[in-house]
Amino acid sequence: MSVRIRSDQLLIVPRFQARVLVRLRPSVLDPAGEAARGAAERLGVEGLSKLRIGKAVEMEVEAPNEEEARRRLELLSDRLLANPVIEDWTLELQNP
Repeated sequence: MSVRIRSDQLLIVPRFQARVLVRLRPSVLDPAGEAARGAAERLGVEGLSKLRIGKAVEMEVEAPNEEEARRRLELLSDRLLANPVIEDWTLELQNP
């Protein structure tokens, strides 16, 4: 939670922890993942048949409630963090 003070009012705004996982759609080739899989084989790692590379974005958002926090984070994920043509994303949101 964060506390904001405005003149004579005390306003407490919840702060939500969030993680957005962004990864290539299954139909999109992943050259970085294939390169990492090949390197793992050369290191002697056995049994690794598939490796895909993605990204995790961690953030905090202040919002009056979970619904509003989720709305803001979904907008951010759709429009900024992921390329909707080639990537999917999932949102993990923790209550304050």
